[in-house]
Amino acid sequence: MMTLARPLCVCGMLVIAGVCHADPAEKIEDEFGILNPEDTGIAMLQRKIEMGVIDSVTCSLGINATKNTDHELSRTLTTRCAEAGYTKAMTWMSQLENNAMGGDYNPDASAEWDRRAAEAGDPVGKFNHGLNLMRGHGTAQDEALGRRYVDDAASEGLAIAKRLQGADYDLDEVTPDADNWKYGPLF
Repeated sequence: MMTLARPLCVCGMLVIAGVCHADPAEKIEDEFGILNPEDTGIAMLQRKIEMGVIDSVTCSLGINATKNTDHELSRTLTTRCAEAGYTKAMTWMSQLENNAMGGDYNPDASAEWDRRAAEAGDPVGKFNHGLNLMRGHGTAQDEALGRRYVDDAASEGLAIAKRLQGADYDLDEVTPDADNWKYGPLF
């Protein structure tokens, strides 16, 4: 019995291995739609953007586009997701604006995305907006209001906000001093 089971097992494994290494099905587009569309990767993101698909899964992929250095695609997708109300996309848009990824360095736009995320209740948005207010980065400086936003984020359990509180709001605790040139008040 063991001698018969072994060849069947090996044969089954060869069939599975052959299926795993088969060429992908050909993509066909016609008047009825797309047969075998890309379901992963950058091409899939581009197709979803073209189709106007904005959902939490698609929006979570914006960061992958950035990591693949396609900042234009990331900016397009993330902007649409942020405008649709996804707060994580708002905080990611802030990062894109603040680090000149796919566009010019724009501290005002960065601060605005953080403010929108904060007002929508996102703890990371509250923390970032609080930092912007404390620094006067992209917005008018208001240290007291900034601390209140940081406190709100900390009360919601955000560890970095608790760390800043524990450091008596010393901003060097959460950002490197090498970036001080960037975070000085602009007005």
